[in-house]
Amino acid sequence: MLRRRDSAAYRIAFTYSAVFALAMIALGSFVYFAANAAFLRQLDARIEAESNELVADYRAEGPGELRLTIATREGGNVKNRLGYAVFDSHHNRVAGALVTAWPDLGWQNIDFVESREDVDRARAFAVDLSDGTRLVVAADTEALERIDGTILMLFSIAFCVVIAMGVVGALILGGYLRGKIGRIGTTAEAIISGDLTQRMPIGLRNDEFDQVSRTLNHMLDRIAALLDNLQQVSSDVAHDLRTPLARLRNHLERALSGPGDANAHLVALRSAIERCDEVLALFAAILRISEIEGGGVRRSFSDVNLSALVTELCEVYSPAVEDGGRQFSWAVEPGAAIVGDRELLAQAIINLIDNAQIHTPPHSAIRVHLMRGLSDIKLAISDDGPGVPAQDRERIVKRFTRLETSRSTPGHGLGLNMVAAIAWVHRARLLFGDNTPGLIVTLIFPRVGTE
Repeated sequence: MLRRRDSAAYRIAFTYSAVFALAMIALGSFVYFAANAAFLRQLDARIEAESNELVADYRAEGPGELRLTIATREGGNVKNRLGYAVFDSHHNRVAGALVTAWPDLGWQNIDFVESREDVDRARAFAVDLSDGTRLVVAADTEALERIDGTILMLFSIAFCVVIAMGVVGALILGGYLRGKIGRIGTTAEAIISGDLTQRMPIGLRNDEFDQVSRTLNHMLDRIAALLDNLQQVSSDVAHDLRTPLARLRNHLERALSGPGDANAHLVALRSAIERCDEVLALFAAILRISEIEGGGVRRSFSDVNLSALVTELCEVYSPAVEDGGRQFSWAVEPGAAIVGDRELLAQAIINLIDNAQIHTPPHSAIRVHLMRGLSDIKLAISDDGPGVPAQDRERIVKRFTRLETSRSTPGHGLGLNMVAAIAWVHRARLLFGDNTPGLIVTLIFPRVGTE
């Protein structure tokens, strides 16, 4: 079991929490400095307005009126009152109760002494008057510092709460992610151990984890089907190759044990070559089906006019089918186009027509019908022969499957398996139904632009 610090789920959760905390710090810093600057601008505006008013009084009434105005304002019980000081040209304070040193001109932060002889900081503005004196108007910044302290305290409390909630949320989120990923990992370990029946758990929310699990389950279903198919192929190849190889061996034995006649040896060699060709054709068909089922042929897909292809094949095969004593007809709607491989589609149609010929008696009727729908294209090949029992229709597409009624006919049971592989690679549905009488095989293709 991974420790929390080694768990990617917890690292993701705590990283998200840390990023959120950093964002809170940045936001809090911005709010603190913005509020401080706004309060400071308000204080400066108040000081500047007061200084301008006192300068106007001085210019209108003279130094005496200025001192009287300062004394009046210092004696009044005004909330957040200002401090005043007037210095002569020798840097001596001659008016005002603000105890501070000679200040520079303009805006500045100064130290001043309160009545209890504590030194505090103040925001001050100094201006020279026409008689050489210097007027100073100042405001104690203690109120501003209290506001700043309150903002910092509230932000610190909020930050601690956010950190605590972030840690708790990270633990919950990390546990949730770890549980989801852990269940997928446990299922994967069971599958690796050989239990191919296990599947990824799927919840009810249909979130990203459920979508990934559903995709993995589809992949596992496909792998399981391929493994089953591989096991069946291994068994069926061994079974189906036994007959042609045994025949080949018998012919060669007869040639060796028979009279030393050159003609007899020639006949035996020709028969052996035919058996070898039969085995090679079998392997070629198996390899072709495997290539199609691999899906790589999709890379070469292009637009195919299915109407033209079906019409062409029906016209070509019609004489051969009718020469076999069967009726052959077709009805093709024009303009049916799909995306696919023309050669493979032709192979599927040929296999279905051949299958209908092989498994129907003479005088049977075979019909090909191509229809266009709103979202799909249906290709149906039907006959009025003996048909296929309903319980056998699903398994006739499996490799090397041959029904009892077909044992006497040539072939290895790969025709319909090839059709099923071609249908799968074209994302088409292959359906078998009762034609009452006979069998109807339907290929349903998605139309261009509707996949």
